[in-house]
Amino acid sequence: MTTTLPVAERNPLSPTGKKPPVAPVQRRLLDRLTPADLRVLRLYLFTRLGLWLVAYCTSWLSPAGSDAETPARWLSRWEQWDWAHYQHIAEYGYFDAFTRDEGASDNLVAFFPGFPLTLRAVHTVITDWTVAGLLISLVSGAVAVVALARIAGLGRPDSALAGQRATGFLLLSPAAVFLAVGYTESLFLAFALPAWLAAKNRKWPLAGLLTAAATTARVSGLFLAAAITVEFLLAQDDRRVHRRLRSLFWCALPVLPAAAYTAYLYAHTGDWMAWKHAQERGWNRNFHTPAEAFRNTWHNAFDHLQTTGYAWEFQLELAAMATGLLLMAWLLYRRRWPEAVYIVLTLWALGTSYWYLSIPRATLLWWPLWTGLAHWSLRRGWVKEAYVGAVAPLAVVLAVTFTSGHWSG
Repeated sequence: MTTTLPVAERNPLSPTGKKPPVAPVQRRLLDRLTPADLRVLRLYLFTRLGLWLVAYCTSWLSPAGSDAETPARWLSRWEQWDWAHYQHIAEYGYFDAFTRDEGASDNLVAFFPGFPLTLRAVHTVITDWTVAGLLISLVSGAVAVVALARIAGLGRPDSALAGQRATGFLLLSPAAVFLAVGYTESLFLAFALPAWLAAKNRKWPLAGLLTAAATTARVSGLFLAAAITVEFLLAQDDRRVHRRLRSLFWCALPVLPAAAYTAYLYAHTGDWMAWKHAQERGWNRNFHTPAEAFRNTWHNAFDHLQTTGYAWEFQLELAAMATGLLLMAWLLYRRRWPEAVYIVLTLWALGTSYWYLSIPRATLLWWPLWTGLAHWSLRRGWVKEAYVGAVAPLAVVLAVTFTSGHWSG
């Protein structure tokens, strides 16, 4: 004799036997995502898969140590260069006894605390440091691409297509590998792009708070704050003066994290300029005229002063600076003053060191570049074809360069 169970007993997860409902928080999140957002996220996940495959291949093509028969650990492919600094800060802090004994704290203070603090928090759940760093960038990048797509679509009838194009150009850009590794780019964009979107929608308190969060990760947050302030000053607003002043306060809020970090370093070092001096010691970021910086970079790129790998990276720096200057000129021509302010400040900071350094990585943060390319490609179909055919392959080259341990810029 068989017994038929009541419906409620067939599925212990649901009293009705039906698929359990989505949790309220998840449901609210899904409800906020449009079909266009979901298409952007699908592209994002596919490009993440591609980068993970590149890392897998380089673990075999460029094995660790001298044993050419044993591949390197896959996670080790992401533990390159600045990652060691971020993990050290998250694990030991800036001024622990071990760091002082090694003398490493002198240069560690060049890294803003936002990413290490986030890494330490995630590490309480994800015990592997590298996995925790990759997870931060994965989630942050997802937030960033959705925000970028929405920025690209502002005020356009073809908003969905414009957003997909902008996201595609970013994710296939030469330095795109840095959006996947445990670095600050994705985390910065996850705050900076929603901040810009909030500013365009005249939500000044939200824009100020998000920009302040971005400033904890990178000094570029101050450049973004300047751009948002210009956007605020240019906005047509009929509110009363005291409300305008209150909104202006939110635009200035991002100064506080930078000031707090400066005070923290002074308390430990007695040097109000500790961050700048660390940049100078570790990366030759002492002030030089733009002409001097260009000459020094050019000589290291083409005058056989460096090994070929390093010389090639200096050539990339020159190409990225040229791209930035063209972008700046276009923004000024179109009188897009807020975005122009952001790019001008960025180029000034990167173009007045002893030589150009980390400019290809900085291009990831230039959202006007990706939105501008997207809008241009919708008017001129050959732009997309040229980019995918001639520029996107460099993303694989740089991904291999980084994951094989040959990147230094």
